[in-house]
Amino acid sequence: MNQGSQTASLLLLLLPLVLIGFMLWSARRRQRTMAEFSASLQVGDEVFTTSGILGRIIELDDDRARLEVAPGTVLTFDRRAIGMKAEGPAAASTTEQGGQD
Repeated sequence: MNQGSQTASLLLLLLPLVLIGFMLWSARRRQRTMAEFSASLQVGDEVFTTSGILGRIIELDDDRARLEVAPGTVLTFDRRAIGMKAEGPAAASTTEQGGQD
């Protein structure tokens, strides 16, 4: 019976360590993915910010991105605020609207 309680104690000690290790690994993977995404951004890309604003990148610095969100309206964002590239119907409709002016 003593052996069983030692095994249970060992499992109770190891389980939180495994959970913490998994959380750290997951956070690093997510951070690496975001760094790769940020490095892949280029001038002319249609992107969504994390707050949902759609725009076209007109200028990129190391830490800032300038987006044209409407004809003649340019907003400056921290580069980390760019959440994803726009693809599909949203990007196509914005391109068509921009060409009509």
